[in-house]
Amino acid sequence: MKVFAFHRMKVFWPLYVMAIPGIVFLIVFKFVPLGGAIIAFKDYSVFQGFGDSPWVGLKHFKALIDHPDFARVFGNTLMLGFLKLVLVFPVPVLLALMINEIRKSALKKGIQTALYIPHFLSWVIVGGILFDFFSLSGLFNIVIGWFGMEPVLAMQESAYFRPIYAISSIWRDAGWGTVVYMAAISAIDPQLYESAMIDGASKLRQIRHITFPLLLPTVLVLFLLEIGNFLDLGFDQVFNLLTPMTYSVGDILDTYVFRTGIQQAQYSFATAVGLFQSVIGFILVFVFNKLSKKVSDGGLW
Repeated sequence: MKVFAFHRMKVFWPLYVMAIPGIVFLIVFKFVPLGGAIIAFKDYSVFQGFGDSPWVGLKHFKALIDHPDFARVFGNTLMLGFLKLVLVFPVPVLLALMINEIRKSALKKGIQTALYIPHFLSWVIVGGILFDFFSLSGLFNIVIGWFGMEPVLAMQESAYFRPIYAISSIWRDAGWGTVVYMAAISAIDPQLYESAMIDGASKLRQIRHITFPLLLPTVLVLFLLEIGNFLDLGFDQVFNLLTPMTYSVGDILDTYVFRTGIQQAQYSFATAVGLFQSVIGFILVFVFNKLSKKVSDGGLW
């Protein structure tokens, strides 16, 4: 077994060398910081350091749950996570299925490029675009004005925050999300489609009985990974869309930690909240992975 493994490393050494930067990134930015999670159980002081800061057990977790804003913040996080999972996640799958049916190569590449571009814009830029779009003189109010409606400051209205959050997520990231699905579709054997056409299957039936079933394992894996980030919605997006008038529906754990943990230098409390999110995410992944194995015999492990 060792000889076989050594032979594979010798033959495919360029691939292993290419993997080194990724491995180093994971170790430095993912595994090493795990040691810092210990301060969630301490009253961490910059002057005392990790080792000498006093142990306080579950004090910070209790403070989080007992905080008067916890129910609101946690509820907002769950709601936005649910919207992202139900409304945003399926869009790249549908886009990939539609793009795959475009036969003109130039048109196909043009559409893919147009859908990819927004992903490379930071949420600071996207937030600026949205605030301008929904301003009193923006395109949104110009259009509703054509129908005799009064202008609305949508970015300042709590009722509009969640729809804007979902729509902005789709606009920025849906195109980029099609990359993996398009790669999975391109790996499907063309002979399956040829056999289906001989049998008289329409394009819709080919998608239903060939493309989607063979794409489902990839969808399932990415869904489980998305479940793991259910409470980790991304600080950048929400922070750049949030205004004081929309705190009631848009304030989530990430922005709450930024205000109460980072800005007030409560590092132990901020770490406790991050650990809380990670544990919930792991439990969700574990449960849904079990369910997926029972339903489709697939999963992350």
